[in-house]
Amino acid sequence: MGRLRSVDVCSGAGGLALGLERAGFDPVVLLDNKSVACETLQRNRPAWNVLEMDLLDFDPVEHPESYDVDLLSAGLPRVKSSATAQRVETGIERRLLGATVLLAHAVQPRALLIENVPGLVDGPEFDEVRDYIQKELEHLGYGFHWFIVNAADFGVPQDREQGVLVALKNRFFSAFRPPKPTVARHITAGEALHASMSERGWTGAVAWAAQADRVAPTLVGGSDKRGGADLGPTGTKKTWARMGINGGALSNEVPGPNGVQESDTSPSGLKKITVPQTAILQSFPNDWVFAGKKTAQYRQIGHASPPPVGEALGKSIAEALDS
Repeated sequence: MGRLRSVDVCSGAGGLALGLERAGFDPVVLLDNKSVACETLQRNRPAWNVLEMDLLDFDPVEHPESYDVDLLSAGLPRVKSSATAQRVETGIERRLLGATVLLAHAVQPRALLIENVPGLVDGPEFDEVRDYIQKELEHLGYGFHWFIVNAADFGVPQDREQGVLVALKNRFFSAFRPPKPTVARHITAGEALHASMSERGWTGAVAWAAQADRVAPTLVGGSDKRGGADLGPTGTKKTWARMGINGGALSNEVPGPNGVQESDTSPSGLKKITVPQTAILQSFPNDWVFAGKKTAQYRQIGHASPPPVGEALGKSIAEALDS
């Protein structure tokens, strides 16, 4: 089967698009409304057609290359489930979800992939959203697969559940199978980060890696409206602490030979991880460059879909389309 064509919206740092590229999909258009994310995409893939644009303003008529594509993919901002955001029209996250559905209505790709919160799959608080999506698309000849994947099952050293919708034109629907785990054993955070923790000769790296004997908690990119980068809410920080990690902030460097991190002025004896190490926990390749300063880089990484998940989903979609 030859290469397939896709449109990727809310592309962020490109985690989903990179995974889909590995699965055989070449994006004809990628768009994001953040300049730093677009810079990241263009630094890593200069040949990609990256548009700095809000999805709500995207008109496929002005970008005819977006028609007749095999896949429309969207790693959308996490949809809220609070009582104040119950309607599809309420909140920017739900408006972007609605805009993705309307774009699919306009360009009618052979397959649609939306990745979001697990609750979107079966949570009663999202019943209205699921009904909206299906009513908008089922009369166009789409069938729907809703399921949840955990990134850890695909070799990502992180406990990261993702809700997934794969909608396919009816002639491909029955051939689709959700991807099966690609690893028999989860990779622990200690295994994933040991090499980087040892880069400056820290003699305690082996003992630290043995303590970090589980997958990392879900990385949380945080909001653009709040302060610097940290690894999540209080409960998550406690989990990090049990792994020997200070989740309150990120370091500028890994520990030196005596375990000192020069940029860490906190009284904690726990180690802080660096931005490149968070990219390892998301399974980005080592040569993937992130634009912006530390906090902007971390937010791109924390909000991304891990590339191995996108690759597994893409392969399942490609196999169905090949049928």
